[in-house]
Amino acid sequence: MRTITSPSGQEEAVTVRRSESADAQGIDSLISPSSLAVFGRVNVIHLLEKANLAVTLANEKDDIVAHASFFDHPVGDLVDPAHWEPFLQKHFRAEKCTPLNTLYLHLFVAQPNFVTASVKEIMRAVFNAVGELEYICLVSPNIGVLEPALEEVFQPLKHLTDPGPQCLAFICKRQELCPRLHIRPARVEDHDDIMHLFAEQTKLLQTTDIVDQPYFLAELIEAQNEENCTAVCESDGVVVGFISVTSDVDLKQLHSFELSEFDGLYKRIKHDEAAAQPDSSKDEEDSQQEKTQSNGAGQFSEKSNAFCIQFFAIDKSYEMRSVDFIPYAFKLFPDLDFCIITVPMLSPEFLLLQNFLRVPHRTTTLLPYELYIFPRTGLRSVEVRPAVAADRPAVSDLVKGLSLKKSLLQDLDCFYETCRDPDGVPLQAFVAQVDSQVVGILIMSDEQDVEYIRAHYNIENFIYFSHHRYEEHARIRHFVLNASFQHFSKHLFKEVLRLAHKSCLYHRMYPPDCSQENSCVHHLDFVLNCAVPVRPRRQIIYPLEELGINAPSRQITEDQAPFALSLISRKLTMEPKVTVNARIVVVGASDTGLSFLEVLCFCPHLRFNNLTLISTHGFPSDCNHEDVGFLSTSHAYSSRDLAQLPLHSYVNVMTGKMVGINRKSKYVRVSDGEKVPYDHLILCTGLQYQVPCPTGVDVSQPVTNSQLPAQSTHRRYTRPVPSNLFTLNDLHDCMAAHRWLCANFVELEDNAVVYGNSIDVFTTVETLLSLGVLGHRIHLVLTPPEPGVSCFSDPDVEKAVVTAMSKAEVHVHHNCLLAQMNDGDEHPDPLTSVSFSTDAEPLHLQCGVFINLSNKGVDYDAFKSINNSFLVFDSRLVINASFHTSDEAICGAGPLTKYSRCYYTDEWSQANFNSKEVGQELAAMLLPLFDPTQESADEPPPGTDHLVPLYKQAKIQGGKLPGGFNYLHVFKPSATNLTGPPVKHLQDRSIVTGRVETGNYFCLHLDCYELVETLTCLSLKPLPVYNYLSLYGKHQQLLGQLLTRFNQGLIHDLYSFFRQSWCLAVCHDRFSDFEQELQQITSTTLIVGADNSNVLTPESRATLRSSAVKYLTYNRNLLPMFAYPGQL
Repeated sequence: MRTITSPSGQEEAVTVRRSESADAQGIDSLISPSSLAVFGRVNVIHLLEKANLAVTLANEKDDIVAHASFFDHPVGDLVDPAHWEPFLQKHFRAEKCTPLNTLYLHLFVAQPNFVTASVKEIMRAVFNAVGELEYICLVSPNIGVLEPALEEVFQPLKHLTDPGPQCLAFICKRQELCPRLHIRPARVEDHDDIMHLFAEQTKLLQTTDIVDQPYFLAELIEAQNEENCTAVCESDGVVVGFISVTSDVDLKQLHSFELSEFDGLYKRIKHDEAAAQPDSSKDEEDSQQEKTQSNGAGQFSEKSNAFCIQFFAIDKSYEMRSVDFIPYAFKLFPDLDFCIITVPMLSPEFLLLQNFLRVPHRTTTLLPYELYIFPRTGLRSVEVRPAVAADRPAVSDLVKGLSLKKSLLQDLDCFYETCRDPDGVPLQAFVAQVDSQVVGILIMSDEQDVEYIRAHYNIENFIYFSHHRYEEHARIRHFVLNASFQHFSKHLFKEVLRLAHKSCLYHRMYPPDCSQENSCVHHLDFVLNCAVPVRPRRQIIYPLEELGINAPSRQITEDQAPFALSLISRKLTMEPKVTVNARIVVVGASDTGLSFLEVLCFCPHLRFNNLTLISTHGFPSDCNHEDVGFLSTSHAYSSRDLAQLPLHSYVNVMTGKMVGINRKSKYVRVSDGEKVPYDHLILCTGLQYQVPCPTGVDVSQPVTNSQLPAQSTHRRYTRPVPSNLFTLNDLHDCMAAHRWLCANFVELEDNAVVYGNSIDVFTTVETLLSLGVLGHRIHLVLTPPEPGVSCFSDPDVEKAVVTAMSKAEVHVHHNCLLAQMNDGDEHPDPLTSVSFSTDAEPLHLQCGVFINLSNKGVDYDAFKSINNSFLVFDSRLVINASFHTSDEAICGAGPLTKYSRCYYTDEWSQANFNSKEVGQELAAMLLPLFDPTQESADEPPPGTDHLVPLYKQAKIQGGKLPGGFNYLHVFKPSATNLTGPPVKHLQDRSIVTGRVETGNYFCLHLDCYELVETLTCLSLKPLPVYNYLSLYGKHQQLLGQLLTRFNQGLIHDLYSFFRQSWCLAVCHDRFSDFEQELQQITSTTLIVGADNSNVLTPESRATLRSSAVKYLTYNRNLLPMFAYPGQL
């Protein structure tokens, strides 16, 4: 908070912040006739949407005190935004104004009492926030009288032409309001001032020896020489910052960083040139930084070409001016080209680093710090301009060595020839140049799929779509920028949008193996650092034939290759991001793990640099799960869903299994021997089917399951796994089994044995049947079920599946336990026969392939890693209510875990809930550690610290069952019943239509509040799954008075009922927001009627109708089947 004072002495505490759309009404109320005379009529929402930077001054009550909007071009249509620079320099003395260092004021308003103080406060804030900004101009075609407050900070621009253009032209210079800090060498007498700066930065004190050595800084300052220099920055004669730099850098310590683009930070010196420098090897330390090599051209030396920032501190009020130190530091070492700094992983990124390039690690390293680099070339100014034919050789040289350079050069040639691609889409190309050298190129095309993007991605989380014309949307085709100029990336995108007259720039990221991927982007990180990731939207599945002309446009419903989307808009080009370097390692590509990573990746203002996923088979494959079959699905992530997430771009994937955790050194050991360091470790491996271990009983003698030793069924199989025994746990396993079956089994006559007792055994049987395996060759061997547990909660579904298998002649064997493989052979490979003990006579089967889906539990390597690291394990990994294990740095989530016994809640574990929701809650719990905009969670109220969280989203099961049935079961999470059969609520109601025999069975279960609690579908036709998932938790009245109509006999088929067009509005992804809005209206406007019932007032009915009309009108692109006022 800062305090501003009015001329009358009135004081107001204010904060300076970026403007939000919610400020529009308050800003509009401050517009005065004098503002209109200078800036003209403005649409405030449009102004906020298109401004590069909009700043608001708000008081403690969040009332708007003042506002200013800044653009990268003059007000109005005085000059084309792309050509303002020559216009300004032709007519005014403004030769130093460039697109890099100049912004234009398009609106300033303030409360009358605080106009003067507000304009100065906002201008200072803007100059501080934008380091490269030198000038703010006010150039407007509206000839009005400037307010006295603006005249105080703006000076008239001197005209060079007479008569000049009819316009206002004023300029505000940084030097007069917010001068750059004065930098000078540090002196010993500065010691106390510098120590005061360090005292304010307690985190830095804890990581240095300054506290233990009180005169360390004085000695450091006194010992300055050519290699070690210190400097301070002053404001009004007061020391406000300190820096210590040295050229004594041990580059060998940096070998694990990817420094190839910077020649390893070495400078190559020819041998004769090195000999001409008598001081180059005069001391031993210098010689350690040199290494001599030879090639065909003779010998040459490589000498360190970098200096390092050792200590840095600056007063928080001047932190935005940290970059002022950099030019001074380079002057101290005129022969060195790189400034580097290393910072601890867990240290928040301070503002100085926003101008540096983070250097990625070449390999997995245990080094606890990050390396940042600033090249001397970064001090030069970058010019962005349209590409010309003469640039082609330089561009060709720039992209040399890139895999997709051919595609880039082809598009560049198309731009030179016709300004269009082969499909006729307009192209534009721009180059970035420094001192006439091309250092970057961006080729864009007009975005042809604007409606598709709007319908399939949540771009309206970031832009007001109606304020952007269709021709203002563009797509990045290619982007290449020299790494030395990474900190100019945002300026490059800002300039490209201005020069191309665009407002939104999209970047599509296709899966790695997708044929659509022909976009040459180098470096992708430069784009991701500037762009925001856009979430995909849940899609309505339309009955297109029934809707006919009332269906959405073909642009929306067409099927395109899925991609992840990022957006750069005008107002995002000056929006900083918070960089998080903490090493977050997720073990297990389960629904929980993927959901956790998804939340982190979609934080628009955070950039996680060190996300790692350790997965047995790498990132889940992009192959279609439904086509492969075998396993049931939770419908959490389809192959299309995964392709629409930017996980490939944000997450480093390690293929392998976790085999050890070193808690002291904080690293995970992977099966290939690699050590993966972590600051936060997330264990969410889930549960896996384990290779069955035969009990080993002699089945030649009469033996039953009840006679088996208690421990014989819980042993671990340690021998080599037969080549025709498949344990299926993920898509990779299923694809391997599919390929093997097609190549080695389907055409033969051997038996297939499917072993287990879960829904997966039935989906696997259906997959075998669909592959052409005859039913009489399939033996479904069911293990004894858990007490009170059934594969299907609906007996009608179970009956249909049993009937279908019987009709297909599939053999089903109940209550069987594996006793022997190949009659007890020590090395049963291949597996030719299996024997089982049962409740009666032993079962002997010939076996061509054995598909195992039994013994689901914690993977042995995961268990061993957890147990050997002394984390508490009690049949599952033990966690508390906030996901933490006994180690604060290690969290657990999902079915792998159970709650500590101190909660006395053995019937509840995270396995009872939707795994995707659990992952989202885990991310929400961790985010306050990294996100400065979030406050840490308050301490729980007394008495609630022993309560476990309960989650609300539905559990989902789906798959294809024998008989060709498409199955979907959506149900409310419930406790594991440890004592007896589940309790039936007398008030619950079921609505059932169709029959399993006819393949149109649909069962809805309503709870006592008439909310949909359970949904079961068994159909021979494909199911619109995502439509049905949106029905869960909805009140039956929202679903077309479902219960009333059913009781009246008006609903005979729920499938047809939910295909009606009215239901599509409920299936819309924004219906939940609309529902909450209605609940807010009704909660404040209900009155009690004569019969003590709640009645809506006429006003509230009108408000509800108005909200419904707004919902349908705003979403009419996806809901065109609804009429709205003004349409007819």
